[in-house]
Amino acid sequence: MKNLIILTALTIGLFSCSPNNEKQHQENIELVKNYIHAVESLDFESMGNYLDTNYLGLGPSFGDSIGKMEAIANWQWNVENLYEKIKYNRSRFASVSIPDGDSKGDWVANWAELEIHYKDSIGTATIWANTNYLIENGKIKRSLTFYNEADVLRQLGYAVVPEEWLE
Repeated sequence: MKNLIILTALTIGLFSCSPNNEKQHQENIELVKNYIHAVESLDFESMGNYLDTNYLGLGPSFGDSIGKMEAIANWQWNVENLYEKIKYNRSRFASVSIPDGDSKGDWVANWAELEIHYKDSIGTATIWANTNYLIENGKIKRSLTFYNEADVLRQLGYAVVPEEWLE
């Protein structure tokens, strides 16, 4: 019985490290790289092609959420009115499969230094951004994005002050 348990554990371990699993991780990373390339190209139509029909984007602030159609419309507005250029510098990727729980699935994490150039001489901001992508059936099903929004505003010359200071 002990040998059967050990053999089962080894088999599970070998399958979790199998070439097929590694191939899937690489395919997921390539999907996210292609999505990021669409972001850098300001190609909101291609961005939408990488998102699942039931896509849900969360962040950067607590409570922020957006569905696929809203995300595409948001990117379209940003491309037409706000962003001149977006560049992912020092971009790094990791892929992991979470076997159970609320976050079950295949995830790709991207850590990057993002350089954003705004239109109409608004300025440039450089931020550290972290986005985690849930991949299902070759599409991005969910994303969780984290960056310091206040730092972006500070770099663009804004100051955050208490509302009572404005009275």
